[in-house]
Amino acid sequence: MTVAVERPSDPVVDRSYVEAYFDAFAARDTKAFAAFLHDDVCWTISGPIDLIPYCGVYRGKAAVLDVMERRARNVLSVVRISRENFLVQGNRGAALTRLTACLANDGRTVSYRVANFFRFEDGKLIENMSLMDSFDAAEQMLGHAIDVGDAPPLADDNIFVL
Repeated sequence: MTVAVERPSDPVVDRSYVEAYFDAFAARDTKAFAAFLHDDVCWTISGPIDLIPYCGVYRGKAAVLDVMERRARNVLSVVRISRENFLVQGNRGAALTRLTACLANDGRTVSYRVANFFRFEDGKLIENMSLMDSFDAAEQMLGHAIDVGDAPPLADDNIFVL
């Protein structure tokens, strides 16, 4: 995993600009959204690729637009992306969202959370990392609960976040 370091020359991005970018993304307004993308954008959607085939890493403006215009729409039709939390600092932003969509294959509605982390360079989006609640998304895509067993967690199965 590559860790991007903010360079001192990276200017602060105005919050209203980041909100406009995110609104264009959420509305699936491809023309408006394209204007925010850097030519060398790296777009990552982390999730179960066997179940949600548009997950993966895409490099370049054309590849990202293809995901939005064609690949994602072959799987689902986004009804709404609601921002639950939104942060902007310097040239970076983060959003916790809830995506609601209809599945293309049977019209069922799915709704799950996605965390988005993004970075701007030269006034354009250069990097996006979307982390979906893939367990919840997978259950809904499959249309049934995934059996994870009934064993209680072990005492040393702790997760620590620093």
